[in-house]
Amino acid sequence: MIRALTGFSTRHAWKVIALWAVVGIGLAVLSPMLMSRVTQSQTGEFLPRSYDSAAALRIAEQDFGVKPDATTVTVLVARADGKPLTAGDQQQIDAGAGKLAERRVVMPRKPDEPAALVPDHSQTPRVAPATMAPDRTFELLTVEMTGDSSDEGVQSVFRVFRDQARAQFDGIGMRTGFTGNLAQASDTTDANRSSAVLGHALLTGLIVLLNVLVFRSALAALLPLLAVAMVGGAAGGAVAGAASLTGLKLDASTPGLINVVLLGIGVDYLLFLLFRFREQLRARPEQNARQAAAEVSGKVGTAITCAALTIVAAFATLGVASFGQFRSLGPAVAVAVLVMLLGSLTLMPALLAACGRAMFWPSRSLRRVPRPGVAARFGELVARRPLALLLGSVVLLGTLAAGTVGLKMDYSQPADTTTAAAATGAEISRALPAGVSDPTTVYMVAKDGGTLDAKRFDGLAGELKKTEGVGQVGRTVLADNHRAARIDLFLNADAQSQRARDLVSGPVRAAVAAHTPAGTEAHVGGTAAIVVDVSTAVDRDLRVVFPVAAGLIALILLLLLRSLLAPVALLLSVGLGFAATLGAATLLFQHGLDRPGVSFTLPLVLFLFVVAIGTDYNILITDRIREEMHRPGPARGAVARAVRHTAPAVATAGLVLAGSFATLATTPGSEQVAFALTLGILLSALVLSLVTVPALAALLGRALWWPLRPAPAGPPAADGRPPVPEPGPAPDHIGVR
Repeated sequence: MIRALTGFSTRHAWKVIALWAVVGIGLAVLSPMLMSRVTQSQTGEFLPRSYDSAAALRIAEQDFGVKPDATTVTVLVARADGKPLTAGDQQQIDAGAGKLAERRVVMPRKPDEPAALVPDHSQTPRVAPATMAPDRTFELLTVEMTGDSSDEGVQSVFRVFRDQARAQFDGIGMRTGFTGNLAQASDTTDANRSSAVLGHALLTGLIVLLNVLVFRSALAALLPLLAVAMVGGAAGGAVAGAASLTGLKLDASTPGLINVVLLGIGVDYLLFLLFRFREQLRARPEQNARQAAAEVSGKVGTAITCAALTIVAAFATLGVASFGQFRSLGPAVAVAVLVMLLGSLTLMPALLAACGRAMFWPSRSLRRVPRPGVAARFGELVARRPLALLLGSVVLLGTLAAGTVGLKMDYSQPADTTTAAAATGAEISRALPAGVSDPTTVYMVAKDGGTLDAKRFDGLAGELKKTEGVGQVGRTVLADNHRAARIDLFLNADAQSQRARDLVSGPVRAAVAAHTPAGTEAHVGGTAAIVVDVSTAVDRDLRVVFPVAAGLIALILLLLLRSLLAPVALLLSVGLGFAATLGAATLLFQHGLDRPGVSFTLPLVLFLFVVAIGTDYNILITDRIREEMHRPGPARGAVARAVRHTAPAVATAGLVLAGSFATLATTPGSEQVAFALTLGILLSALVLSLVTVPALAALLGRALWWPLRPAPAGPPAADGRPPVPEPGPAPDHIGVR
């Protein structure tokens, strides 16, 4: 089937290219609009309904009218001269808040932006006075807006509102400050806008530079980017469409992560094809380029398919996760990778067939046999000293893996403390409880669904006032239908801190459980409560997803390699690579930079990306080793040839993918993920795939493929068929023609 698909694509190259151009560009244009409809920003919405904070969130939405995509901005209003607010000042502030609450904020649009394709986040925020500082130095207003705080359109609406509020209060001699998730996200975006652009520009430059150094060709340098962009546009639209049809909600960070993954693996797969295509043209200069493209695509397509299915299988296992953010991420990435696989088997072979030998113009490397270079010498070293290299790689990886001793999970949401929003938050916390701008809320309902009386909860409110870590307790507020009540708690700790989570999971929930009136039930909600429940769900998911994903990857390797021993060896090696990467991240962030721990999502993200994508390189090298072992000669000679053929492709692909993940560092709060994924891919490509696995293959020889060992070709068989010939000249190392 794979050969039929690649063969059709090379025979009808221009038709396939035109079809992908239309589909890719069309879906890329529609993708932002489609994605906006299937993403959500509330972490609590991803929790199963059985969790306490999820039950609290349902009451907030159903009985108190809290919108699922609501985000709250806290506005600080103070006199410009620093004096305490007078009664007249307070009246003017409240009047200004009323005017802001009546004003619709229109989302600004770019001049060339199609209105029909970009969601309109224009809205009328809900503005209301919240509290006064004890020393009357400022008053706080709460502003409820709707939309994902990471959405550029929502942030632009906030900036317009911020300008309007400043102008409103400047006119009466007041200064303003803004804090909350949306304000922080907007400030951080503004501060990091140039670094994000620079990061993407550097990545593009890295890909082009590496390809120029390797192939000495303009087309080979630019086509990978163009092809991946075309397929990536189609993949984004496919993910959004699939999510819309199935009702799946994606986290706001998922589209950006998918783009990085597709760029990395898409360029990888095209590089695998380009290297093999160049090798084929060198070995058989008389062969028609279109025939060479068909032959190479069919041969490499099998390895690419298995590599892609490994990633799909690993991410598909997230479907069994209880935490919705993981459960939606898995299918989304799986769909995107399947689209990229389709592009690798159709568009990329079509590009090879259409360009032919011109793909490597103006390089003259196809006209002569390259001299043995670094890749050839390294392959001979692996074959000659496999035990020493194997032990060296295991010691290196084992040393890094030892860093996991004492590993702790950090469930806080890192924020830039240098922004104006952070400064406003710090000013507020000096006068009021740290949690005043993000309260923990207790929601109460009658078990029989009847109406409630606020006085019924006076005892609970009194006990909560005595609870450790609770700075203030708000009055009991009834819903309009009197079927639910709420009590806001202002903790003496920031809602994002570990201290707040300890208070919620300990004394607060204990007090609520002990003093909730008979006949009613209470649930604790808010940021800290949600994160506590997320940590419980993630711990459960880690115990389930890891073994399921490992089992599926092992099954794919078993089917590909048709061996019992080789899959075990590969899984053990990538498992060691995963542990080494996690250990390095722990050493740097938890011990070196004195962070509370590593991000709670890091182990799962690392496992999926480093194990699944890292296995791609192992599949490529082992598939080539097995192919070479079918040729005449000893097993170690086959390993040397396989490394010589494959090392340039794996090294280049690894650098490209690592560079892709490194750009995540420009996203605030993603520094740990960027570091770990970059290091993990480099270890997978340069250590595991080029040292550990080949060295192990050289030591075990053909026994690695037990029980179906590849037999070397010998003299002609009785039916007169010749043995498999030796391969032609191999592609050389970077920089050598």
